[in-house]
Amino acid sequence: MMDTKKAMNAQSSSDKIWTKDFFLICLANFFIFLGFQMTLPTLPLFVNELGGSDQLIGIIVGIFTFSALLLRPYAGHALDSKGRRFVYMTGLAIFVISVASFSIISSIAVLLLMRVVQGVGWGFSTTATGTIATDLIPEKRRGEGMGYFGLSGNIALAFGPALGLQLAGIISFTQLFLICAALGLVAFLLSAKIKYKKVEESPAKSTTVKFDIFEKTALEPAVLLFFITVTFGGIASFLPLYAEEKGIEGIGLYFLVFAIFLMLSRTFAGKIYDKRGHIYVFLPGTVLIFIAMLMLSWLPGTPALLIAAGLYGLGFGSVQPALQAWAVNKAPDNRKGMANATFFSFFDLGVGLGAIVFGQLAFQFGYAIIYLTAAGSVFLSIVLYVYLLLKARARYVEN
Repeated sequence: MMDTKKAMNAQSSSDKIWTKDFFLICLANFFIFLGFQMTLPTLPLFVNELGGSDQLIGIIVGIFTFSALLLRPYAGHALDSKGRRFVYMTGLAIFVISVASFSIISSIAVLLLMRVVQGVGWGFSTTATGTIATDLIPEKRRGEGMGYFGLSGNIALAFGPALGLQLAGIISFTQLFLICAALGLVAFLLSAKIKYKKVEESPAKSTTVKFDIFEKTALEPAVLLFFITVTFGGIASFLPLYAEEKGIEGIGLYFLVFAIFLMLSRTFAGKIYDKRGHIYVFLPGTVLIFIAMLMLSWLPGTPALLIAAGLYGLGFGSVQPALQAWAVNKAPDNRKGMANATFFSFFDLGVGLGAIVFGQLAFQFGYAIIYLTAAGSVFLSIVLYVYLLLKARARYVEN
């Protein structure tokens, strides 16, 4: 009887999500995301102050994500070989130094260079943090756990952009960027207290592929994510300028509403994924994002802006953690780091390409076309998902 009780207690403990280390990684993730989110809507304003155009804004936003993209495969390998602590803390340190450097920059060329450096730090840290969270969450509760982990970034998103815009109006950009760097430093100090999982030894070292830049089991959810995060490039880079051009107030409130609905979706979407699968999360979520993009392309006033924020938050908050759990669950234990690297590489690629392409579109045709094009990208993700679903079912019937 006692043995049975001990076994039940051990099982209950192994299924627990909210451990000390999981709390610490969530808290560290909150601070680094808060520092990042405060720069997101303010960097375009800073580039404007330095005399940059819409095209340059797109490039400066995009180059950050491309440098992160190029480093993610190495980060994935390093996570699986050198360990989680090395990659995460290195990334955080680079991020803090690069953001602090923004405070003394007065040239767009130098800003472009330091955005590349910032992307390296961001690529290392965000690839690592997703893998660390995955290590700490019980497998059978991974969708739910990743949803909770995502809340740490979402809470930062609720306050970061609005706080950054508010501070940009009352303090200098120098002071703003130093505050953002200090928040990253807090994340670094918290990360030093985490007990990290030891790396898994590969069972087949002799068959290592030299040109190994992605985890093939994660490709399907990662490609679907790419078409969705294209929308994020348009919002992060140009929505404040678009709203200002239209004379619409409430852009700070947009990010707050978006984040609130994003957090709301995290409370139930992960559980639905764990119990019913991604089909019950992905399709409703992408439809909501599609409608939000159409509303932004129309944008008659502040109410439409805030409704779009709520729809986008519900949709993105449902889809992103479900796709990440899908990507990680399919990967072998010794390839979890590479699976996360693959997933976030396509995240970066979507944001980066979106920012650069939308910068060119805005220069030629105005801001409204950005969100109409983004809606088309979301529609492509729905079409691709249905194709993959039908293909998988046909394979199941054959077997």
